[in-house]
Amino acid sequence: MRELLEIVLGNDGYQVTATSTVDEACAALDDRPYDVVITDLRMDNDHEAGLRLLSWIKENAPTTPAIMITAHASMETAIEALKRGAADYIMKPFKNDELRLLVKRAITQRNMNREIIALRKSQALRGAIDNIIGKSHAIEETREMVRRVGMLPSTVAIHGESGTGKELVARAIHQISERATKPFVALNCGGFPENLLESELFGHKKGSFTGAIEDKEGLFVVADGGTLFLDEVGEMPLSLQVKLLRVLDNQTIMPVGGTATIKVDVRIISATNRNLEAMAKAGEFREDLYYRLNVIPIPVPPLRDREGDVPLLARHFAKAHAQRLGRTPVDIAPEAEEALDAFRWPGNVRELENVLERAVALCRGDRIEVSDLPAYVRNYVPEPTPALSDLPEGGLDLEQLIADLETRLIQQALKRGRYSQKRAAELLGLTPRSLRYRLQKYNLSDAE
Repeated sequence: MRELLEIVLGNDGYQVTATSTVDEACAALDDRPYDVVITDLRMDNDHEAGLRLLSWIKENAPTTPAIMITAHASMETAIEALKRGAADYIMKPFKNDELRLLVKRAITQRNMNREIIALRKSQALRGAIDNIIGKSHAIEETREMVRRVGMLPSTVAIHGESGTGKELVARAIHQISERATKPFVALNCGGFPENLLESELFGHKKGSFTGAIEDKEGLFVVADGGTLFLDEVGEMPLSLQVKLLRVLDNQTIMPVGGTATIKVDVRIISATNRNLEAMAKAGEFREDLYYRLNVIPIPVPPLRDREGDVPLLARHFAKAHAQRLGRTPVDIAPEAEEALDAFRWPGNVRELENVLERAVALCRGDRIEVSDLPAYVRNYVPEPTPALSDLPEGGLDLEQLIADLETRLIQQALKRGRYSQKRAAELLGLTPRSLRYRLQKYNLSDAE
């Protein structure tokens, strides 16, 4: 039968590999990808060899369709074959054209599944990246890092001030990774006492300490196959850092009060607003753990360094909170937007979101006015920027300095002129044509 199928399918233009045992078939599938597998139910005296092969394919090559052939057909066998992932089922004796049709159908279905998977990955990537809102150079660098490390298995360390959106970056990395269909579990390491933090991470056995009235799975087990996000990892006690290092080294955990290790497959993404390198040098954080966590560092910029992103974020939050509160869409008055953009935001994106939630809830009409903002925002007076009169000792990039100054002034003129190019040009003493030239030169637009 194998020789016959080799000839029939080979004449149709297929490249065919023939094997006589389950082990040979698994080795061939491990060596290279195949478009379809055709297997008998019985091999020699092994009456369930085909079912075992189907189980292996389902676990190790789930996108490869398999067709089961047998002369010992029964409804139970057919159901079991389909449960184990068979794409189709055919009974001996059969016509060659019947098998040809099943092979074509299986390969067509596989190609469709590949396209669907590719589309879903593309949508997941676009959706995850789009959640990181902003057009500034600083945030674009962060987005680019997310794109590059998402599909890698490496440990990632996210650095940034409180409220900059470190967890959002971690979720984006997870969503575009191969682990996207598995759990994303987040834990704030600074939110638990030491004994409870150990239990949260590794789990515990019943009776291992006072209050342990039943077994509990730790978050490493919950996140198995997925991603564990350790926020504020710099707050983790030194005694637990040793155990975390062991997990990173051998991918096993030991529950509190347990006697046997548990194998886990978890990607660690950590985040902190502290300087772990300085802490490691001061003996406040294990140096070996620091290097294991900091394989790929990703900095998240503070909001004050994200030129032009505040208006975009403000509009996003205004829309989101209006929907959540069940009210009609809310605009932001130019004067209010200018006040938001001028503020320094020590609490970063989280503080901006809280201010917009308050403003959406309290504004009386369909537009947020300056009066709807907190007093400390609307009354904020930025510190004057000292004029550059002397050349710094290390020199400077004059063209970049001029570009930054022109960009900032054009953005301010557009806002003050309510996004009218004519009014903005008048404020800058330019002709409309000169302004349009600069808008193109600096990749700006009215809306931005």
